[in-house]
Amino acid sequence: MTYQGVLTKMETEYGHPIQYYLVFKNDFLHLNQLLNRTISIQFVKYECLNCGLDKPIYRQGFCKSCFFEVPQAADWIMRPELSTAHLDKEDRDLEYEKKVQLQPHIVYLANSSSVKVGVTRKTQVPTRWIDQGAHEAIEIVEVPNRYLAGITEVALKEHVSDKTNWRTMLKNEVVDENLVEWRERLLPFVPEEAREYIIESNTETDLEFPVLQYPLKPKSLNLEKTPSYTGKLSGIKGQYLIFEDQTVFNVRGNEGLVVDITVS
Repeated sequence: MTYQGVLTKMETEYGHPIQYYLVFKNDFLHLNQLLNRTISIQFVKYECLNCGLDKPIYRQGFCKSCFFEVPQAADWIMRPELSTAHLDKEDRDLEYEKKVQLQPHIVYLANSSSVKVGVTRKTQVPTRWIDQGAHEAIEIVEVPNRYLAGITEVALKEHVSDKTNWRTMLKNEVVDENLVEWRERLLPFVPEEAREYIIESNTETDLEFPVLQYPLKPKSLNLEKTPSYTGKLSGIKGQYLIFEDQTVFNVRGNEGLVVDITVS
């Protein structure tokens, strides 16, 4: 059976284990059902997630011209402290920025390769943790806008990492941490403006990924350099497909690529 579509990040459903879906325009694959099956991935062409044209993807699924124009790729996406919608100040599209920035946001700790601090919209819990391949996470504050979440993250990353090591995450070389204790140690560093939003009582969320075998030496598949690949699916973690031969494929990192996927 062959499916064709433009890659976007895998959709997920919280469960034990997490359920993963690859969604195309006219079809979808429930990837958990494909574990231990042989999958072929063939690069067909590009399709920018904004303009839809067959132009090389620059970043985040967008061609170069769209990346520097669309509000979905503005600097405040990666750096929430740059958000300005709460000041009624436009960056690229004030209506979009208000819709995204002026809603409840969570600052959290997640353990995917080591303990890190991060920011997400409340509606994206626990999706954000799943996408990062975190096996445990805990919330710290729930603030009313993205700016407050951003300045809280900036303050806390003076004391804890804000990065994930994808190789460590995929090899599952992770150590269980007491995130409740981590959270308590970091609370004194929450900025004054966000202190009233500290979540009083909190417990860890544990996440379980559908992986039969973790890679010892993960090697990343680049479809633009290797346009055709076939392998047996042995796991899914974060936004990565893990294959038996230790090849790993970052679905989110290849957004905007049209592919043929054949399952045998």
